[in-house]
Amino acid sequence: MNWQSLDNFLHMGGYGLYVWGSYGLTLAVMLVEALAVRRRQRQAFAAARQLAAEDPETYR
Repeated sequence: MNWQSLDNFLHMGGYGLYVWGSYGLTLAVMLVEALAVRRRQRQAFAAARQLAAEDPETYR
């Protein structure tokens, strides 16, 4: 496609809402997933530190 202006590009021949909405939703899901992974990693490290503190001989 050949867009003559930024408005035509954003409108995408009438499908702009669907195109940009899907990009936005994908970005939001990817950000939430990255934050969730980071949270789970911190929880796993905290649990591992707690286990190591409870029985230091086993986790040397």
